[in-house]
Amino acid sequence: MSGYKEGSSIKELIIVIPGTIIGFTLLVSLLAYLFGVIGSEKPAPAKEVTEAAEQKIAANIQPVATVEVAADAGEHVEKSGEEIVKVTCSACHAAGALGAPKIGNAGDWGPRISQGYETLVKHAIEGIRSMPPRGGGADLTDHEVADAVAYMANQAGAKFDAASLKK
Repeated sequence: MSGYKEGSSIKELIIVIPGTIIGFTLLVSLLAYLFGVIGSEKPAPAKEVTEAAEQKIAANIQPVATVEVAADAGEHVEKSGEEIVKVTCSACHAAGALGAPKIGNAGDWGPRISQGYETLVKHAIEGIRSMPPRGGGADLTDHEVADAVAYMANQAGAKFDAASLKK
């Protein structure tokens, strides 16, 4: 009788094949290490940076923008209502843009004038509907806005006195 057992060959193959692969891998790794193939590579030394390269590097890392603080513009010079209307308010009120009452049009200004001068000034300072606060002139004082409101309303027939709010 022979020493052959049925079914044992598959079990032996399952053990022998992975064992052979692992053993072969370890042998190759050991030989490669011993002969200096693995782990002997050292990084090349850095090349000297030339002056031209330094200039390029400096140019590449420059900030995109800088902030410069402007000098004080000085004391605020108050403008008249007419000046403000011509510079700021007329952008919308000259053409009636976005529903703004046209300068000099009594029909547009009538309902607003009936609300009273203080209400019109409050709306102009705080902004209303499509109109931004101070008509978009953020640097305008309350008195300048009041003068501009009086000027425009008076062009449409009101009799507002801008000085009455300055008290």
